[in-house]
Amino acid sequence: MDHVRRADLYRWCRIPARELAGHPQLRGKFRMVADSAEMGNLMAEELAAVIEANNRQGLPTRAIIPCGPMCWYAPFTDLVNTRGLSLRQLSVFHMDECLDWQNRPLPKNHPYNFRSFMETHFYGGIRPELQVPEQQRFWLLPSTADSVRAAIAAAPVDITVGGWGQDGHIAYNQARRHPYSSITLDELSISSIRIQENNLDTILALSQRTFGGAYQFVPPMSITLGIKECLSAKKVRVYSDTGSWKQTALRVALFSEPIAEYPMTLLQRHPDAVITATEETARHPISEHPEWELL
Repeated sequence: MDHVRRADLYRWCRIPARELAGHPQLRGKFRMVADSAEMGNLMAEELAAVIEANNRQGLPTRAIIPCGPMCWYAPFTDLVNTRGLSLRQLSVFHMDECLDWQNRPLPKNHPYNFRSFMETHFYGGIRPELQVPEQQRFWLLPSTADSVRAAIAAAPVDITVGGWGQDGHIAYNQARRHPYSSITLDELSISSIRIQENNLDTILALSQRTFGGAYQFVPPMSITLGIKECLSAKKVRVYSDTGSWKQTALRVALFSEPIAEYPMTLLQRHPDAVITATEETARHPISEHPEWELL
């Protein structure tokens, strides 16, 4: 697998956050928002706009939806309930799910059981008469992989909503670092639903984020939609308010040519993809310390 050159990475990370959106070398569409609250409202409004437009025409909406970031669930619930926005014609394809070491679903109350989380925070609170029907909620598990793949392929997806990981993964499309089984960028771009071991850096990042560094409790496996499914949508919108965990991947996504080391660089190949980050996520410590000598 090719790697980003350190000199390039240093150059991109030195760009002040305020200069990102209009930078002449920007390779994709980028927006910066003030904070999580602004980002959550924007996420809710953008998904609602797609649903509303289709509802007016009597058309169904098909959306790929992530587990997180949390900031948008309450605004979306309030928006749906206040406007009386019907989700009866919405089909939701859930991006991914965490698994134990034997590829089994996690206990219901595990913090990385994505289905439990979404049932509470995405579906919970929406008025029953507006709710997404159960048969239009596509949960991704080893037992449902083939049926979910077929359902996504059956008709166009209107929008993919997501975030990104510390290595620029979209859904759980992590950078593949297996020493004996590398993949090309083109192979990554056509990747489909699969079960995989979680990368060690993903496990460490999640352990610090959730478990105080106790990596022993982070799920070691996952199942994910592939890049093929995620980028099949007419619109792709990815967002992050996570700060330092996502800062370097953002710079690579905005300035590097597509590269398998950072899967989200493939957003550049999509005709309608937009990356949105909070000010905290858009800043980078290297840009704030010109006195550092790193090369």
